[in-house]
Amino acid sequence: MRILAAGDHFVGPDLLVAAVRSELDGDHEIAELKLPWPVEPFGPVGTVHEASGTEQQVIDALGGAEVVVTQMAPFTKEVFAAAENLKLVSVCRGGPVNVDLAAATEAGVAVTYAPGRNAGAAAEFAIGMILAAMRRISTSSAELLGGTWRGDYYAYDQAGLEINGTTVGLVGYGAIGSRVAKVLGAFGAEVLVADPYADPAAVAVDGARVVELDELLRNSHVVSLHARLTEQTRHLIDAEKLALLPHGAILVNTARGGLLDYAPLPEALRSGKLGALALDVYDVEPPPADWALRDVPNVVATPHLAGASRQTAERAAAIVAAEVGRYARGETLANLANPEVLGQRP
Repeated sequence: MRILAAGDHFVGPDLLVAAVRSELDGDHEIAELKLPWPVEPFGPVGTVHEASGTEQQVIDALGGAEVVVTQMAPFTKEVFAAAENLKLVSVCRGGPVNVDLAAATEAGVAVTYAPGRNAGAAAEFAIGMILAAMRRISTSSAELLGGTWRGDYYAYDQAGLEINGTTVGLVGYGAIGSRVAKVLGAFGAEVLVADPYADPAAVAVDGARVVELDELLRNSHVVSLHARLTEQTRHLIDAEKLALLPHGAILVNTARGGLLDYAPLPEALRSGKLGALALDVYDVEPPPADWALRDVPNVVATPHLAGASRQTAERAAAIVAAEVGRYARGETLANLANPEVLGQRP
C-alpha cells in the first residue's frame, strides 16, 4: 500500500511516518511531503477554506497513493480528480476543514478526522488567557519590560479579580469547554454553560449549570468561547450580545475567530463596557497592520497558539495512524466524516 504523509512544521512527516509504521504490519511505501504551516499562515486553497500548500504540490506528491495522512494539505475537487487510487484521507484536526467533503464522497474517498487531539492543550490555554486578562499578567509584564512600574494596579479600583467567586460563562461545552469548566470549578467559580447540545445532567456533574445564551451573558463577569464555527454560530457574539454583558466584563476567544464580530470591540474596550479582551483567534489571520485593536486598552493577544503543544502533535499523529491501521485491517473507521461514502467503496 502506498501512503502519503503530508505533514508540516507542527505535525511533521517524521511524526506521521513513525505513527503509521507502528500501526501496520509489513513494509509499505510511505512518501513524505512537508507543507509550510505554521511558518506561513493557512488560508483558502481551491474549494477549501483552511489549508497549507498548493493543489499541485499534493497532486505531484500523491504518486498513486491509496492513503493520505495530513493536517493541512488541501484536498479539493481538483486534487480528488487527479487521485484515482485514493481511498482514505485521515486528517489530524478536530474537523477536516482542509477537505472538500462533497468532492471526497463523490470520488469514493473516506475522510476521517481527530476529535479531541488538542482538547487538553486548548483548555489549559483558555484558563491561562482568563487568568492573564483577569489579573493583568501579560499587560503588566509588557509594561514592566518597557520600563514602567505599574504600582497603581494595586489600587482598589485598578486591581484585578479572582476566579474564586466569579461567575464565568462558557459558550460551547465540548471536549475543551468541559475541561475548562472543571478547572474553573476547582478555582471556586460559578460556571454557566450555553450549548444547545449539552446534557444538563452531565454538565451538573461537572459542577456547572446550563442556561440560555442571553442569560449567560447577562450574568457572567467572564465569558469564554468554545463553540464550533458553523453558519449558525458565525458572529454569535455581536454588538447586540455584547450589550447584554455586565459593565467591565472580560471576553475570551480561543476557539474560532468567526464566532465573534470584531467591529464593536474597540469601542467596547475604550468605553469600559469590556474590561478586558483576550484573543487567540481572529477574523483575519494574521491581523493586518492597521488592526483596530492594536491601540485600545486591555487586550491580550496571541497568534493562534491554544493547541500548540508537543503532546497535541504526537496525539494527532497517533489518531490518524490508528485510522490507517483500521483501514488496512478492514475494520470500521472510528471518526468518519462522510459515512455515506462506505456504500460507494468497491
